[in-house]
Amino acid sequence: MTIKGEYLRGIIKDNPIFGLVLGLCPTLAVTTSVENAIGMAGAAMFVLLGSNIMISALRKHIPPITRLPMFIIIICTFVTIIDLVMEAYTPPLYRALGIFIPLIVVNCIIIGRAEAYANRNTVKFSIIDALGIGTGFLLVLVLIGAIRELLGTGMIVLFGLQIVSIPINPATFMILPGGAFMTIGVLMAMVNYGRIRKLREV
Repeated sequence: MTIKGEYLRGIIKDNPIFGLVLGLCPTLAVTTSVENAIGMAGAAMFVLLGSNIMISALRKHIPPITRLPMFIIIICTFVTIIDLVMEAYTPPLYRALGIFIPLIVVNCIIIGRAEAYANRNTVKFSIIDALGIGTGFLLVLVLIGAIRELLGTGMIVLFGLQIVSIPINPATFMILPGGAFMTIGVLMAMVNYGRIRKLREV
């Protein structure tokens, strides 16, 4: 187990969306724009990093029978911190993400990594796991957000700056829930096709 290997595992093999198929609710709901995708992924990475560090550091002192309630209390602490910080310093983004910031408490990615990784590994590797999984989550959310925003509005606007613009008739469907399901379905099919093809070549 190496630091580089653990970091890349979180991005590629154990990618929370395409590998573990976790955290699909916020992925489908908030990826109407790249800006929302970055905000959601940043908040989730902060909570994942903080909770992984705390749970890994305290794992030998938490009785097995009370571990899940303790994990949720720790996760709630970091969710409350990021909720208050975003409300104070990024009000437009906070309003855009809405209920999905408090709902990080029950995000399967955070609880899953706490139980499956941080509870069994050292603080150092739990930090690497959080950074790898968080980066994988960020990349997928930005990819989905970019596709939906570009096809749905004809442009990508990031924090007030127009990054990309294409001369198309915007398909409003892409920034609606149906567009989210279609985008993630096509991307998952492409990823799985690539994995199956790679296995056949081995």
